[in-house]
Amino acid sequence: MSADTVVLIHGLWMTPLSWEHWVERYEARGLRVLAPAWPGFDRPVAELREDTSQIDELGIEEILDNYTKIIEALDTPPIIMGHSFGGAFTQVLVDRGLGAAGVAIDPAPVKGILGLPASTLRVSFPILRNPANRHRAVMPTGEEFHYSFTNTIDDEAAAVAVYERYAVPGAGKVLFEGALSNFSRHAPLTVDFKNDSRAPLLLIAGGEDHVSPAKLTKSNYKHYKSDTSLVAYKEFPGRSHWTAGQEGWEAVADFALDWAQNPTALDADAGEATATTA
Repeated sequence: MSADTVVLIHGLWMTPLSWEHWVERYEARGLRVLAPAWPGFDRPVAELREDTSQIDELGIEEILDNYTKIIEALDTPPIIMGHSFGGAFTQVLVDRGLGAAGVAIDPAPVKGILGLPASTLRVSFPILRNPANRHRAVMPTGEEFHYSFTNTIDDEAAAVAVYERYAVPGAGKVLFEGALSNFSRHAPLTVDFKNDSRAPLLLIAGGEDHVSPAKLTKSNYKHYKSDTSLVAYKEFPGRSHWTAGQEGWEAVADFALDWAQNPTALDADAGEATATTA
């Protein structure tokens, strides 16, 4: 029996509001959909912009613990889907034995992924350039957000509308911990790439993504070396990091769910036949 619950995990500079279209679409297909916030992010966008005190010291393990408790409280294992840092969290949670299947969309790199693209470094620099930002949340400027999320939107008014509706300060500690994963013995974004008991995992990349470019996500995919655990990769050309809301998001949402419900029926690379393994 396919999982009847989907847990959606948002990324940095976002809240669960970023999943609003996906929640509605998946519920229309008869699924129970949960989109819990990172601790402290369960507030309106305007409030988060005004007061970051609840998220200034938020770290990755606290976020992972929050989602672990939510998932373990469910009657049956859910499909876990995450975007950006949520995609990295999805990989960790699935590696820890949670979920019936995992889908990591434009994931932030987990420990072991080297050689970050220049665009990824450019996106991270406004926070990482100042060590003090490790202890506070930082709001992206409109220009920074456009480069990071809405680079495929030429209409300035439309890009600004996305920024105004969704963008929130990013917890600096999360980005610092992620950036330093390869230098930390017990990094919270550690996964066992050879884990044979992992639930099926799909990594989705966007061809125009500046935050997690397709080559970064494909490198992440190629690190998986399990003999029996199914891992697949799917790239959507022309998709930015704002793929959850960018025009044509329905194709991404439908593929992610269809694959997660029946991983051996869809080939991630070709969209048909059998699944791709690492």
